[in-house]
Amino acid sequence: MLATQNHGVALRQDLSLRLADARRRTDELFSLVHSDSLYDRPIPERHRILFYVGHLEAFDWNLLGQRVFGLKRFHPEFDRLFAFGIDPVGGGLPDDQPSDWPAREKVYEYAGNIRRLLDEHLRQDVSPARYDEFPLSTLLNVAIEHRLMHAETLAYMLHQLPLDRKTPSAQTHSKETEPVQPRMIEIPAGMITLGLEHSAAFGWDNEYELHTAHVPAFAIDQYEVTNGQFLEFLQAGAYQGKDLWSDDDWNWITASGISHPAFWKRSGDEWLYRGMFSETPLLLNAPVYVSHAEARAYCRWAGKDLPTEAEWQRAAYGSESGSQRAYPWGNDAPHGLLGNFDFSSWNPTPVNSFPSGNSAFGVADLLGNGWEWISTPFAPFTGFEPFPFYRGYSADFFDGQHFVMKGGSARTAACMLRRSFRNWFQPHYQYVYAGFRCVTR
Repeated sequence: MLATQNHGVALRQDLSLRLADARRRTDELFSLVHSDSLYDRPIPERHRILFYVGHLEAFDWNLLGQRVFGLKRFHPEFDRLFAFGIDPVGGGLPDDQPSDWPAREKVYEYAGNIRRLLDEHLRQDVSPARYDEFPLSTLLNVAIEHRLMHAETLAYMLHQLPLDRKTPSAQTHSKETEPVQPRMIEIPAGMITLGLEHSAAFGWDNEYELHTAHVPAFAIDQYEVTNGQFLEFLQAGAYQGKDLWSDDDWNWITASGISHPAFWKRSGDEWLYRGMFSETPLLLNAPVYVSHAEARAYCRWAGKDLPTEAEWQRAAYGSESGSQRAYPWGNDAPHGLLGNFDFSSWNPTPVNSFPSGNSAFGVADLLGNGWEWISTPFAPFTGFEPFPFYRGYSADFFDGQHFVMKGGSARTAACMLRRSFRNWFQPHYQYVYAGFRCVTR
């Protein structure tokens, strides 16, 4: 009994430290924004920046405050106001004004009170058994990973904020490597595991349940499609050619005036990369960041396809022998010599920068440096059950209008590089650190 109690105390202490570290990540992001720009809306489809200051704490409060610790609400209006974000599918753009939002000081006061109250109860050496269906460790993992997801999506948002409205942070600058020689790697037919078993320490509801799938033979790009390769596609007139796009994608391209990737900027005869804190010459060997629609059009132009979720999984984690790895490179935990992830950089690196991170088949740059678009619509695995405390996390997006992404970006936390993790976005959203690679069958 004592050993069990000691394990529980140690686990809670570890999770509390992880929560504090996740808070530090998001606090650093908000500190980049000039105080007079917190009411800006850098991405038209999303809330104003100030919303997220309140949302991250309101989420933790709504998840833990009353449900676990039985705490009385002290600001129900803010609990509701900051409860939910926006998904751009199915509705018009938000039209609220800065004057519709509370004063900055009030939002920060609300956020600070929540942290203080939750931390006081997390430090207590008691077992909060008020919510029996899921242990506190599960709920804390939800709070931690929810915040870390926002640490990434906030980076997308702040990336679109004008340079003069944020304070530069230390950043690494990538240098060109030897030019990438595009090649495809043959992946033999075989079985692959998808999903997660219920005995796992933690996973989101859409990761369950564990199952296997047979994947026919296919070939996949060794590297993600680079800026240099995509530049050839653009120079071939692809954004002016309707034949490469579905009707829905073409309507989006023409109605929105899309003529190049959102992270690119034309300067005379030169293309620049619009970085978080500066504009630099386009790094030709780095992965291109584009929407799912743009990735599909490139694949059609190249006479190829996007991989399915099972194909990507096999190329990343499978092997000739049939064994599977925890990560593309093997079973070692992620570290800085294996890829561009875990907040290691604000910028993408060349796709051939981390050969030690290659998969058993020799496929490179699979984790970090940019999520990878998949042709598979985001949908539940057989046996899916939504989290009762967060029923809409996945289920609200099983609508055929969102597509799976795998891998991770430079701003993806290491804990979310697990094999079963699934990300998703709708196909016309250009602001994600997401690229792609092609397959042939």
